[in-house]
Amino acid sequence: VFQVVSGASSSMRQLFVVLVGVLICGPLALARHVSFMRHLAAWSVLFLMLLVVVVVIFLAENGPDESLADISKFWFGSGAVSIFAYMNSANNIVFAYNNQFNVPQLTGELTPEPTVKRMSMVGIITVILCFLLFASVSIFGVLAFGVGENQLNSLVLDLRPMGRNPLVLLSLLGVMLSVLTCFQFHVYPIRQFCGFAERKLRGRGVEEADVEWKGRTVSRWIDIAVSLTSVAVVIIIAVVVTSLKTILDFIGAFASAWISFVVPALWQLQLLRRREGFSWVHYKTLGCLALLGLGIFFFVFGTYSAIIAAE
Repeated sequence: VFQVVSGASSSMRQLFVVLVGVLICGPLALARHVSFMRHLAAWSVLFLMLLVVVVVIFLAENGPDESLADISKFWFGSGAVSIFAYMNSANNIVFAYNNQFNVPQLTGELTPEPTVKRMSMVGIITVILCFLLFASVSIFGVLAFGVGENQLNSLVLDLRPMGRNPLVLLSLLGVMLSVLTCFQFHVYPIRQFCGFAERKLRGRGVEEADVEWKGRTVSRWIDIAVSLTSVAVVIIIAVVVTSLKTILDFIGAFASAWISFVVPALWQLQLLRRREGFSWVHYKTLGCLALLGLGIFFFVFGTYSAIIAAE
C-alpha cells in the first residue's frame, strides 16, 4: 500500500515497514486487553466498506472490464489457471474467516457480563458482515478489473493508476490501517499461549499471585518480551517478503486451516468419545471426521500450493 500511495522504492518500503513496526505495532502489541482495539477495528471495517464503494464507483465510470466480454468467464475465469490458483483462493478464504483464536479473550472481555449467548450473537453479526464485505469486493472487483492477466494480485495494485484520486487515496490508507489492526489481533493469541506456557513451566496457576520485579509481575515482563519478539519476527518477514498475497496464502493454508478445521474437529471427537454410547457412525462423529478430512486437505495440499506459487 505504501509503495502504491507514495511511489517509493523497495528500499524505502523496507524502511517504512521497520518504522511502522517499531513506532506503531510495537506499542500497540503491549496493550493488556484485546478490547483496547475495538475502536480501531470499527474504523477498519468502515474503511473496507469505503474500498467497496471506490470499486463500485470505478465500475460505474468505466463499465465491466473487456476480459468479461464472454460472461462465462465471470463465473469460471479465463481457463488459463491451474488447480493451484483455485487452491490459493481457498487459502485466502480460510484466512479471512480465521478468528477462532480471538474468541476466548473477546468472550472474557464482554461487558457487563460475558455469556455464550452474547458471544454467539457477536459471532453471527461479524461472520455476516465479513461475508457481505468479501462477497461485494469479489463481485464488483471482478466486474471492474476482469479476470486473467487483466486482474492483478490485489485491489491495491488494481487501483494504482488512480492512486492520486483523493477517495482512492483515503481508501488505500484505510486498508493500511486495517492490516495493522489485523496484525494486532494475531499477536494477542501468541501472547496468551506463551503466557499460559510459561506459568505452567514455573508451576503457577492462572489466578495465583506472581513475583514482582520493578513494579511489574514476572509474567507481565515475559508478556512484554514475547510481544516485542513477535513484532520483530513479523517485521523481518515483511521486509524480506514483498508480496502480501504470498504471506496470506501460506498462513491461510498452514496455520488457519489447522486452527479452523483440524483442531476443533479433534477436540470435538475427544469430547464425543467420553460420552456413553459413543459410535463412529453417529452423524455428529461423521460430521467431525468430514471436517477433519477437509482440514487435513487444506493443510497439506494448500500449503504445497502456496509454496509452489511462491517459487
